[in-house]
Amino acid sequence: MEKKLILKMIKNCFKQYYSEIDSLPMSSSDLETLVERIIQIKVEQPAVDLYEAVNDTVYEFLTG
Repeated sequence: MEKKLILKMIKNCFKQYYSEIDSLPMSSSDLETLVERIIQIKVEQPAVDLYEAVNDTVYEFLTG
């Protein structure tokens, strides 16, 4: 799976929640953890839409 695409999707998702900031409110290690979690979800559940997996994972990160 293309990590660059997932990173771009994560950044776009964060922009929905934080439209007024220029950088992500997380460290690079947190970002890498999110990418790996999304890849893991897609491997375990291939039928899940990538967009849904990204949005769910970012939401979980923000709320948990």
